[in-house]
Amino acid sequence: MSPKLKSLSELVRILKRERSSGKKVVFTNGCFDLLHVGHVRYLKEAKSLGDILVVGLNSDASVRRLKGKARPLVPQSERAEVLGSLECVNYVVVFRDSTPERLIRAISPHFLVKGGDWNKAKIVGREWVESHGGKVMPLRLVSGRSTSRLAEKIREQDAAF
Repeated sequence: MSPKLKSLSELVRILKRERSSGKKVVFTNGCFDLLHVGHVRYLKEAKSLGDILVVGLNSDASVRRLKGKARPLVPQSERAEVLGSLECVNYVVVFRDSTPERLIRAISPHFLVKGGDWNKAKIVGREWVESHGGKVMPLRLVSGRSTSRLAEKIREQDAAF
């Protein structure tokens, strides 16, 4: 288990202390099922916006609701460990809800980051973050890189054997 994996209550206490020393909090979320170069570049860019990068990780049940019963490919404990091993990620928090709204309200980040494929107006938590003086930042994606594409490629290659 990664020491960067925190419960929401632990994380709120830690971030309160960090904010008091003037640090800026960046939050992003996702399934991060089969971590790939697009994820890594995205997370590094997100971290560059502030001092502390918090990643909200969809639980296994949440991923199934979003992506279908064949997902996740990797269990949440392993996805959390892999994310926690990245230098740019400071904390990981797993959420079971369908959206990260509750996390975002509890964390109240300075920057809320999502991939550029998201319409800024539809980013969950946008209104909360902006109403509390934060910024919502869509970041560009690495073209042609996605977990869904990787999974499809694996299925195609598996079928060829």
